[in-house]
Amino acid sequence: MAWRQQLAQPRRMLLILIVGFSSVPMLAQTSGDAARAALPLKPELRDGQRDFDFSIGTWQTHISRRLHPLSGSDEWADYVGSSIVGPIWHGRGSLGETEAEGPAGHLEALSLRLYNPESRQWNLYYASSGGTTSTPAALTVPTIGGFKDGRGEFFDTELFHGRNILVRNSWSDISPKSIRFEQAFSEDGGRTWEVNWVAVDTRAEGAIVQPSGDTGSTVGPGGAGQRDFDFEFGTWKTHLKVLVHPLAGSTEWVALTGRSVVHSIWNGRANIVELEVDGPPGHLEGLSLRLYNPQSHQWSPNFANSKTGTIGVPTIGAFQNGRGEFYDMEPISGKSVLVRNVWSGLTAGSCHFEQAFSVDGGKTWEVNWIAEDTRVHDDSDKTQ
Repeated sequence: MAWRQQLAQPRRMLLILIVGFSSVPMLAQTSGDAARAALPLKPELRDGQRDFDFSIGTWQTHISRRLHPLSGSDEWADYVGSSIVGPIWHGRGSLGETEAEGPAGHLEALSLRLYNPESRQWNLYYASSGGTTSTPAALTVPTIGGFKDGRGEFFDTELFHGRNILVRNSWSDISPKSIRFEQAFSEDGGRTWEVNWVAVDTRAEGAIVQPSGDTGSTVGPGGAGQRDFDFEFGTWKTHLKVLVHPLAGSTEWVALTGRSVVHSIWNGRANIVELEVDGPPGHLEGLSLRLYNPQSHQWSPNFANSKTGTIGVPTIGAFQNGRGEFYDMEPISGKSVLVRNVWSGLTAGSCHFEQAFSVDGGKTWEVNWIAEDTRVHDDSDKTQ
């Protein structure tokens, strides 16, 4: 995935969770079903949900980056730094944070890897801040693929300088102490590839850690906006209410309880929320990766859930007077609707979140997701 290509993504985690609550009726067997039953069974796909276990931990990294890909240039820049990779969803996802220095400057990047249990493939997302507070950050489109015979290959198509190209990410030479990663571009449909990013990682001494940040709390947003979510760092008890059939005239709600943990990234200019709850729909796991744009002074929360392992359309917005409002437009039941996320009631020990839909351009809103969070002051307390 090209670290610099910042494109929008399809659907979001919250909607997928809501849709997942609906029951699916049994279909009567037809002659077409009988014909399909006679076809040979597809070979069972390999379960690769532990494929990235090798990367968990702390690494020393040496990065070589081609400065002008697909231009005929062979000018490279080297960086040296560190990378920390922590598990998400008990290993079915992971978050890598990389920070490195070199003659070309300071580099900060993250990689979010999410497993799709249905396709048995991984979706890999990237973002880079450039290491400054003036560079906007957004998630790229995912590279998609998996591992075979000790090698991982992941592909996507992207716009690069206005042209559509193929992008390939690969992991190889995997051992307990070292890893090699490469990114390459192709302009001819994959017949030839030009490598433009090489990272050789060597495992650092010490314990395996998860990316984490300041667990203190600040009541309400402040400054230019990049500290808006500081109030949320830490561990929370979560009580959810979800409208089972939004925009259908239904008043049927379902309740879930669990925990959410919020970690700081890039000194607060990004953060990740891991949510785990239980209720009548079963056990649900979700996350929100939130990135700050210092040029617009806005945040883009990106949502995903473990059922699909994909990132949805980000809501965009900011905080004002202790209230955060974030908006986007999405297709729901075949219609494009406005989506609004709101944070309010911010204190040192609690906060309130709501999601709502509007089909009339924001004149009226139907709330479909309510979360009441209470801070867990002792992180060892795992009660729900």
